[in-house]
Amino acid sequence: MPNHIAVAWSGGADSTALLLLLLEKGYHVQAWHVDHGWHDESRQNAELLAEQAKAWNIDFHVMALQKPKNNFEAEARRGRYMCFERISQKVDCLDLCLAHHADDQAETVYMRLLQGAGVAGCGGMRAQRKHGKLNIWRPLLGVSRSDIELFLQKRGVKWLQDPSNQDISLWRNKIRCKVFPKIEEAGVNPHVLFLRWQKVATKVQQKIEHGAQEIDVCVNLGNNPRVSVLDWQRWSTQSAPVRAFLLQKMIGLLFADGRVFGRRHILAIEQWREHGGNGWLNLSKCCLYRKGPDLQLCQGKLSLRDSSSKRMNIEVENE
Repeated sequence: MPNHIAVAWSGGADSTALLLLLLEKGYHVQAWHVDHGWHDESRQNAELLAEQAKAWNIDFHVMALQKPKNNFEAEARRGRYMCFERISQKVDCLDLCLAHHADDQAETVYMRLLQGAGVAGCGGMRAQRKHGKLNIWRPLLGVSRSDIELFLQKRGVKWLQDPSNQDISLWRNKIRCKVFPKIEEAGVNPHVLFLRWQKVATKVQQKIEHGAQEIDVCVNLGNNPRVSVLDWQRWSTQSAPVRAFLLQKMIGLLFADGRVFGRRHILAIEQWREHGGNGWLNLSKCCLYRKGPDLQLCQGKLSLRDSSSKRMNIEVENE
């Protein structure tokens, strides 16, 4: 990681330990705090963190959000990253550390399995990735929550307890407080179990990406509508997982909002391919078709008429 870096600091044990660890290792760190307004003490906690940062000689930046009315976890995450991007622009720092640890990773894999994710999703959180212009780092993914708390206890450092961590209406809290303890009662360590699955999923995904690396997916920016393109013959002769990976890459390049194909879309595309890829396939807000030697995906729905070919026109909406 670069020497000049920010830490997303909630005041909890995880982010407090990460902040102090980087400071001890000689990093030039600053702390970014987002006040979600989830509870009455949130503003007071932000003030306490500002005082602590000053005592540690750490630059402290805070932004406040309004409490979301519904879909708390997703809205809070979107708002948090919006604040991080604004702070980043203000202080001219593009590298941000998050304090997700091994226990968080196991919970994430479990949630994604419940959501029906494939091996890419079950690979869990990455140690480094891009979010817009931000470089996101997660250096604690191999460290357990208990070791993080021990790190702070040995230094006599206290941390804030977030009341929302006990709110079991939130998915992650329900898993942490209800589901994982039940798994442990059955004699299975859920963290070991799902971290093992995460490692297996990561290896499988690496094999898929290796199989797809020689097939180029490009975007023709001059087209209206915008079009992503790859070689039909090379795509159609790959294994099903590689084909699905390349399709996700096509739609990812086409839309800026992180859109992906769902299972229904992939199954419909596979059926269309087995029939020779004739005509076109209208999917959710995009259209897949062959043009010469290419497989093309464009934004919007089209009606492509070719009297010389057998047409297979299927519309698949979002689930």
